[in-house]
Amino acid sequence: QVQLVESGGGLVQAGGSLRLSCTASGRTLTYYHVGWFRQAPGKEREFVSVIRIRFSTTFYADSVKGRFTISRDNANNLVHLQMHKLKPEDTAVYYCALATRGWPAIRNDEYDYWGQGTQVTVSS
Repeated sequence: QVQLVESGGGLVQAGGSLRLSCTASGRTLTYYHVGWFRQAPGKEREFVSVIRIRFSTTFYADSVKGRFTISRDNANNLVHLQMHKLKPEDTAVYYCALATRGWPAIRNDEYDYWGQGTQVTVSS
């Protein structure tokens, strides 16, 4: 049984920063692509970023490129999403997910396991 847990969400003013973390019980994250997705109210879940299996190759949605950074902390079985220069349109529930195929894995259906999400709210 795989359990993914996201943490680090919260309320921040526009221009601020947050760091999200994803950890897994029952799985070692280095064996997976780890992706971050987000879903705003009334919208479909969209791809944000992904880090490649075993390596540090990364890929970002255009909307977050240059502001967000995804990274691995292998010693602690964590993947972080550092978010800077946050905008109100970044407000969403953020999910981490695990995939083993395809690169870059940017589609929801490429992922096998999902967390419950963490809320990020950016006030203007």
